Amino acid sequence: MDIKKYVEVFTDGACSGNPGPGGWGVLLRYGNREKELSGGETDTTNNRMELTAAIMGLSALKEPCKVNLVTDSKYVADGINLGWAKSWQQNGWRKADKKPAQNVELWEKLLALIDYHDVKIVWVKGHAGHPENERCDRLATAYYKNLEKKTKGE
Repeated sequence: MDIKKYVEVFTDGACSGNPGPGGWGVLLRYGNREKELSGGETDTTNNRMELTAAIMGLSALKEPCKVNLVTDSKYVADGINLGWAKSWQQNGWRKADKKPAQNVELWEKLLALIDYHDVKIVWVKGHAGHPENERCDRLATAYYKNLEKKTKGE
């Protein structure tokens, strides 16, 4: 019997302007061990950073795990939990209104990772005092603020 490790993955994305410089933050927790990850892009959107945070968090796991992924992004949570992303994929990345889905390459990566791991997506309200979500927000915000300084030559 294959018993998967249980891991908590907390994620957040942030953007200064939309589009603009953006960052993502991840907190991985396995038992009493934690690891923080962050990154970003100089020209991106908030939704892209939210998706990237989830992808980077799941990609950091070295083996298939049982994952509780916590996000404050309705875009990510509803895209998975309500089956929108799978539906878009099955319809050639077209939404119900026949318009093209956005961020296709990121959704494809996230769907593949969700298939690899046993993932439950949990939505939490952002900026509402959830400690791990606030921590991820600080990671994401610090990253894009550093990008802004670099692009301004500070």
